Amino acid sequence: MTFVLVVDDDPAILRTLGINLRARDYEVETAADGRSALQIVHERMPDVVLLDLGLPDIDGVALLKRLREFTEVPVIVVSARTEPDDKVEALDLGADDFITKPFSVEELLARVRVVTRRTAATEPSLVVRTDGLTLDVTESRAVRDGEAIHLTPIEWRIVDALVRKRGRLVRQGELLRTVWGPGYERQSNYLRVHLASIRRKLEADPAHPRLFITEPGIGHRFRG
Repeated sequence: MTFVLVVDDDPAILRTLGINLRARDYEVETAADGRSALQIVHERMPDVVLLDLGLPDIDGVALLKRLREFTEVPVIVVSARTEPDDKVEALDLGADDFITKPFSVEELLARVRVVTRRTAATEPSLVVRTDGLTLDVTESRAVRDGEAIHLTPIEWRIVDALVRKRGRLVRQGELLRTVWGPGYERQSNYLRVHLASIRRKLEADPAHPRLFITEPGIGHRFRG
């Protein structure tokens, strides 16, 4: 199910988009300000962000800049700003599309479908099978000996970051930045806790891991 984050300080727009997206089987979270939006993104990466530029705390342009520091998640700007310079700036900063208010809900939904199709077409499917374990990173599914294993969204982001660089060392700061965003590069305790949980769930012998390896003081790698 496609996960859409709607960021807007207008309760009517949040309600309208939430109803229309859920009616079409999208999973939806809403945020009325930039800080709430960043918290949601750090907890679970959406598939698409619908972003208003006129937010009450962090300006939408500044929020877009911060997102692009650590993620390429598709962003559709939905704004009442109509000046060409605003549109050009947003697109130059990495927005995937720009639609002005008032807008047609059907047109906005069509644009969401376009960016999600584009993302699906460019991201290769990644499935790893080793030691009776199957990891479908693209679909966030793990199975051992026919039994499904539940991982949290944060755990999947760690697994994704390591498996996509299979066999290669991912430095600790890079992994923290990829999973939690800039400003978290020194929070090594975050990784210790979550990697311990990942090993308990995915390793055949968690006390002697052979898939998710830590190089003390340097980083981590996936050896599956």
